[in-house]
Amino acid sequence: MSAVYSLEQLAETVNEWCERHGIVPVSGQTGERMTERNVRYYRTLGLVDAPLTGGGLGYGEKHRLQLLAIRLLQAQGLPLNRIRDLLLGRTLDELHEIEKRGLAEQQRADVIPFRPSLGETWSMTPLDDEFLLISRRGRGLSEDVRERLRAVLHAKTKNARREHGRAAKE
Repeated sequence: MSAVYSLEQLAETVNEWCERHGIVPVSGQTGERMTERNVRYYRTLGLVDAPLTGGGLGYGEKHRLQLLAIRLLQAQGLPLNRIRDLLLGRTLDELHEIEKRGLAEQQRADVIPFRPSLGETWSMTPLDDEFLLISRRGRGLSEDVRERLRAVLHAKTKNARREHGRAAKE
């Protein structure tokens, strides 16, 4: 017989699994720890099936695997609407396979998940409709510096287009 979890136990089981395997959502998507609130929210979005029974102990193996799959896909940077599309209607066997493949991909990945340090205060400065500058110390830019950055970025873009045009003609 498969384990039956309360909402709190389910969230903690997922957290322990994620910690053991180093699975962390991409920075800014969600908190690093799964909470009861997360599970309820994912339920309303259709990412997690309804509890099997009432009375607080209605979550089973499929729910655990759905949450693990969500965390694995968040660690790859996928948004929740895409995750929902990928997980909708998955069977228990398919969810086990997602867990297995997700862990294998995570182990092969050379990229270390980015985690901002505690003292960082991030700020973003839009340069134009394409480029955005991020400061990890909350610093802004003067308008003069922004204009110079725009000029550099657009000069490179124009040069790249020119080079691409020449290559296409040849």
